[in-house]
Amino acid sequence: MTGVAPARPNVVRRLYHWTVGWAERPGGTWALFAIAFAESSVFPVPPDVLLIALCVGAPRSAFRFALVCSAGSVLGGVAGWIIGTAAWHVARPFFIPWVFGQGTFDHVQALYSDNAFLAILTAAFTPIPYKVFTVAAGVFGVSLQTLVIASAIGRSARFFAVATVLYLFGAQVRTLIERYFDLLTWALLALGVAGFVAVRFLG
Repeated sequence: MTGVAPARPNVVRRLYHWTVGWAERPGGTWALFAIAFAESSVFPVPPDVLLIALCVGAPRSAFRFALVCSAGSVLGGVAGWIIGTAAWHVARPFFIPWVFGQGTFDHVQALYSDNAFLAILTAAFTPIPYKVFTVAAGVFGVSLQTLVIASAIGRSARFFAVATVLYLFGAQVRTLIERYFDLLTWALLALGVAGFVAVRFLG
């Protein structure tokens, strides 16, 4: 048919290609740190996307990227804890319902009453929205030491696992991502749902 505009490229795929470009920019590492920091307290986009893109673009720097991502995420978790401890009375109308729901927040409270360390560790390693756990830790009186240790273990394990795979199989992984990107997106979504199910079983 004439007069029909061609379909626009997939927005998510274009975002992926834009993100991969950061691997060759001086600001890519700082962007990774900033996103990892913000995601642990307020930002909705997980840092894994940029971490994967940077590692795919520069596999030999994968472990450095993982370290930066881990450090930013743990420090961001501390920021979330401070928000919950010192500013929840002001911040609550923003976080609920805009960042996470009341039901999720209440469920995290129940998990913390059972085993706060295990709950944080599980959330740190899985695709669960981590910010609800960091902020709730401050609100419900979980010690900063517990949060930092569990976060450091869980976040480092998660990001270094990604870095290890991309360091060893960077070229092959990049080819697979390019070829099966849409399926990968659905797989990541499924992992997120599985993470929520895992946390519910903790309760």
